[in-house]
Amino acid sequence: MLPFARVTIIGLGLIGSSVARAIQATMPTVRVTGYDADESVRETADRLGFCDDVAGSAGAAVIDADLVILCVPVGIMGAVASEFAADLPADAIVSDVGSCKAEIARALTQALPNATVIPAHPVAGTERSGPEAGFATLFRHRWCIVTPPEGADPVAIERVSEFWRRLGAEVETMAPEHHDRVLAVTSHLPHLIAYTIVGTAGDLEEVTQSEVIKYSAGGFRDFTRIAASDPTMWRDIFLNNREAVLEMLQRFSEDLSHLQRAIRWGDGDALHDLFTRTRTIRRSIVEQGQDDDVPDFGRTHE
Repeated sequence: MLPFARVTIIGLGLIGSSVARAIQATMPTVRVTGYDADESVRETADRLGFCDDVAGSAGAAVIDADLVILCVPVGIMGAVASEFAADLPADAIVSDVGSCKAEIARALTQALPNATVIPAHPVAGTERSGPEAGFATLFRHRWCIVTPPEGADPVAIERVSEFWRRLGAEVETMAPEHHDRVLAVTSHLPHLIAYTIVGTAGDLEEVTQSEVIKYSAGGFRDFTRIAASDPTMWRDIFLNNREAVLEMLQRFSEDLSHLQRAIRWGDGDALHDLFTRTRTIRRSIVEQGQDDDVPDFGRTHE
């Protein structure tokens, strides 16, 4: 039995359009209604056909939904939820795909005080954005972390979890605050570092912009891929998960200072120990199927 018969997706960018495509591929009898505040995005979604229907307003989109998934920037989750609050069916479940959960849970619960809210975070994505960037297999063999509020209905939690399993994801359940600390390390801090490094390289007066681009070695090149991610989305993530990000940034700054001392004093043993430990972590990521070991990250050299 399918967990939901009618799914509404609000926000039809990379993640939202990928959810719609994945539903079409794995649960073809489920009716998908989409909505996006941007008229041009709605027109593109209608042309691409990954929704059964593209509504003209958030309220019209949710009117007969079993599940509503918010795929909008985390900073506007509450405001968007308020747009459809009056039209939301009493038995519908509201979820989302945002990357910081405690603040989203608070915003959605405040905007929808009588609704069943079960937040979730599929840990998947690319540096691309927009409805044309989505694809049906984005969530396959990736983790989706379901972060129900305390006291949430176990049946609703399981329905949302099963929905993501049907899309190919591995599902884990976490408290929202714990999720935010974990993702601050595994996702948010790496993006912050990437934005900083790319920005620093671009600002160096003694290195021209053309040289930075022309001589990009593998490490810098991979940082630029991360730094190409959607700026609005990441602005909102850092502002809405600020406490966890600042905590991890402080820890990173302390570790960076330790590394600086090792380099300054020629402590090769400390450097070698650190690089050995980090290499082991990389191998564990590959072994757990979160990446592969294709040489040079799968780049072709023809």
